[in-house]
Amino acid sequence: MSKILLMLALLVSLLPTLSQAAEAFKTEPVAEVSGVPWGLAQLDENTLIYTLRDGNVGLLNIKEGSTNLLEGLPKVAAYGQGGMLDVAVRPDYRKGDWIYFTYSKMHKGYPETTLARAVLKDGKLADWQDLLITKAQSKSGNHFGSRIAFDDESHIYFGVGDRGERDSAQDLKTHAGTIIRLNIDGSVPEDNPFINNKKALPEIYSYGHRNPQGLMFDAKTRQLWEVEHGPRGGDEINKVAAGKNYGWPIISYGKEYWGPLSVGEGTKKAGMEQPVKQYTPSIAPGSLIIYSGKAFPKWAGDIFVSALKLRHINRIELNDSGQAIAETRLIESQDERIRDLLETQDGYIYFSTDSGKIMRLVPDKS
Repeated sequence: MSKILLMLALLVSLLPTLSQAAEAFKTEPVAEVSGVPWGLAQLDENTLIYTLRDGNVGLLNIKEGSTNLLEGLPKVAAYGQGGMLDVAVRPDYRKGDWIYFTYSKMHKGYPETTLARAVLKDGKLADWQDLLITKAQSKSGNHFGSRIAFDDESHIYFGVGDRGERDSAQDLKTHAGTIIRLNIDGSVPEDNPFINNKKALPEIYSYGHRNPQGLMFDAKTRQLWEVEHGPRGGDEINKVAAGKNYGWPIISYGKEYWGPLSVGEGTKKAGMEQPVKQYTPSIAPGSLIIYSGKAFPKWAGDIFVSALKLRHINRIELNDSGQAIAETRLIESQDERIRDLLETQDGYIYFSTDSGKIMRLVPDKS
């Protein structure tokens, strides 16, 4: 009896903590576009810029719900999982500043994940510059990555998948399976972890990733976060650190597609990093944000991950040590493949779906 009473007391003590994470919200439609809106970024109070994987980029007036496509784009290799991928602007973006993109580009016979930038002038993208055409040299249409993030020291990060060739993620002579770190002008930072390693590409910041599909720098904790696809299970949320090896394909929580066998040598190995959270079965992550708490105060500091296969927004609560302690699945009833997430200046959470919808979560004050 005393054990039962102790357990009940423990549960009661947890109730306030659990209820603090509850927020009343509703889902609002914003616009619908033709194609897969892969990336979203905010240019000003009323304007989002979005990418379409087929190779287009457009502007969205979030008050009117109107959209228009932009000119001035390069030729995009919309091939397999590649195409026009992410779009991002620095937190202090002002009209006329650089807008950054990742896309797949044919280069020397291979479709390569490429980081580029351009400026918006007179309703067109101008001064397009390819900052880095990555080196993966795979003709596969799989695992291009690729999300973009900025830290508070004028660095830009983006992810590249293993391009469907697993062992490449452990080969530092290729960009496949890595997180890349550059200065915002595309040059290589002098303190990159492999800058003096002649057997490694100097742009690499971390490696051993399968297919990074979410990336964000948390300015409050100064931590870079990443989410990536696993194979039939084993999707991972990682804290990314300079020079670290995240294990793929030597360690994984996933299974082979062709049978119920584990990938690699197991789930842990010395010298290889463990995820903060892993998803088995796979949710198929599309993007990741760290939420500020501006419109939903009880969600401050939580991680949000979009889910493609399991069709929801996944909210993860962290403790003070950055460990995942709880998970909630939002908007499952929408039954949509959720591609990208964006927190706008007002704290609303915008999301895009593979069916072409752009929607948002707003507080429900009813």
